[in-house]
Amino acid sequence: MTLSRGSLLTLVLVFGGAMLLAVLNLATSPGDALHVPTYVVALTGKYLCYAMLALAVDLVWGFAGILSLGHAAFFALGGYAMGMHLMRQIGARGVYGNANLPDFMVFLGWHELPWYWHGFEWFGFAALMAVLVPGLLALVFGWLAFRSRVTGVYLSIITQALTYALLLAFFRNDMGFGGNNGMTDFKDLLGFPVQAETTRCALLVITALFLCAQFLVARWLVTSRFGKVLVAVRDAEARTRFLGYRPESYKLVVWVLSAVMAGVGGALYVPKVGIINPSEFAPANSIEAVIWVAIGGRGTLSGAILGAVLVNLGKTYFTSALPSLWLYALGAIFIFVTLLLPRGIVGLFARRARVEATDAIPVQTQPREAAG
Repeated sequence: MTLSRGSLLTLVLVFGGAMLLAVLNLATSPGDALHVPTYVVALTGKYLCYAMLALAVDLVWGFAGILSLGHAAFFALGGYAMGMHLMRQIGARGVYGNANLPDFMVFLGWHELPWYWHGFEWFGFAALMAVLVPGLLALVFGWLAFRSRVTGVYLSIITQALTYALLLAFFRNDMGFGGNNGMTDFKDLLGFPVQAETTRCALLVITALFLCAQFLVARWLVTSRFGKVLVAVRDAEARTRFLGYRPESYKLVVWVLSAVMAGVGGALYVPKVGIINPSEFAPANSIEAVIWVAIGGRGTLSGAILGAVLVNLGKTYFTSALPSLWLYALGAIFIFVTLLLPRGIVGLFARRARVEATDAIPVQTQPREAAG
């Protein structure tokens, strides 16, 4: 697999930027001009987790034509798996001092730990569940949907119904996941305090590594023979089936992979923000992820990362400066990009590069004289 200049630039900016922020946070004192505050490190790490979700959405929407309005469900499930591990690590240091039950279970009158909580005291088990649970849900959902040849807006509505159903389920106190309040008050991860500067910097670099790895896997997939068939399924599914391929199998593979990528992003997201609750399942989160991809550039992978970072950076600023106008601004940006930049920001630069390359080709104005 050969990487384009745009792909190399993406990797350098993601990992190099994360390393630079971590070094400037740890190696400089708060009074220095180059010092990066800890909250900026945590905020950047959150943006990179969102970029994983956007990358997962772009993989299925940009290359398979599957417009998912429920990918936040896989992101949230990965987050809950990590949140359960962090809650088990609290032990007797909780408010109620119960070493066996999380505080919210003691408050709600639970007397024993539910069976599905067992094993989450081990980090390896929690990491496995953060990948396995979203993957299994995507496998079952995708097999039923693609086997029934549900496509287009109908599939989008079903994905939105899936995440909304999970939202309602996790709101219930008797589900054993903290109900409306969710899980919070995390203490440490693998023995390191989650609020420490060194831990936050390490999480930022680890998140950047995982994002780069996911980007490389996605790039390898879409440039392989599998990816070319996937694009054919997106553009002409009936014709691809007529040629002997099984589109539902290709869509199922990329759908499950995309869900796993989103789950990993959710698992890395929770230690940074310090909380996980049912609001992460909200359909609006999935719709926002689609907007990130559209603004950055659908079907480019790099654009998904760029769109997620830029939109959330703008959201952070405008929700504090102009909180009542942020949603209007987001909607206006989405309409503007849809009408004037259908390939997004990255697509605009790619088109400009093609035009410049065309202009650079010398034009032969006079025919050469015949030899002899």
